[in-house]
Amino acid sequence: MQRLILMRHAKAEASAPGGDVDRALSPRGLRDADAVGRALAERGLKPGMALVSGARRTRQTWDQASEHFGDVELRVSDNLYNASADTLRRAVEAAEEEAGCLLLIAHNPGIHQLAVEYLIESAASPSVLDKMSGGFPTGAAAVFTVDVAGRPSYEGWLTPEAL
Repeated sequence: MQRLILMRHAKAEASAPGGDVDRALSPRGLRDADAVGRALAERGLKPGMALVSGARRTRQTWDQASEHFGDVELRVSDNLYNASADTLRRAVEAAEEEAGCLLLIAHNPGIHQLAVEYLIESAASPSVLDKMSGGFPTGAAAVFTVDVAGRPSYEGWLTPEAL
């Protein structure tokens, strides 16, 4: 793996009859997921593999974003639903040899915590840490370059509001 993209699902409806796991994307969320997928592809960030939580909103985020990526191996896992940073990290590490660019779409707080951990481990600048300390908004994507030893370092940050 040379690149890792950590993405939070896009904006979802407040509730669903089936509970949290069944919440769908809002109209804004559908637009945002499409915009971030397009922006990633325009920057040459097309994943070879995507790890996606089994929740409806993460799958819909993937469906919208993936329209811009072409052929990508998709792995949907219920274990990624509201997973901790540690669980998400293990999922990334288990798949790191299988794609040059790996995309993980999951939920807060785990996705945010994992991004911050990677920033701290790579000794990211204070300005980058400040940017990420403000939270991980819906639809946002943090991009990391991964060195030959498997250490991620911050490459960029995309938010729907900035596109």
